Amino acid sequence: MANTASAKKRIRSSERKRVHNRQFRAAARTYVKKARQLIEQGNLQEAEEMVKKASSTLDKAARKGALHDRNAARRKGRLMAFLAAARKSKSA
Repeated sequence: MANTASAKKRIRSSERKRVHNRQFRAAARTYVKKARQLIEQGNLQEAEEMVKKASSTLDKAARKGALHDRNAARRKGRLMAFLAAARKSKSA
């Protein structure tokens, strides 16, 4: 348990930041999950729209500091690669 006033304040501020960041991370995870499900089902039209939303949400989370910039970029890259592979297999 914290003893000093500054340590107690850090606990309070960390909790506020955790709760604030949680909504951005949760939204990003939700859109990525929905996009992956649509891709797996083969609904590529809807999946493209959901990938755009997921990408936008990941960018927003990175901008707000809830995710690291490179973490968001990596997630977007993986999602785009998954969509591209699905397009390729559907056309072939």
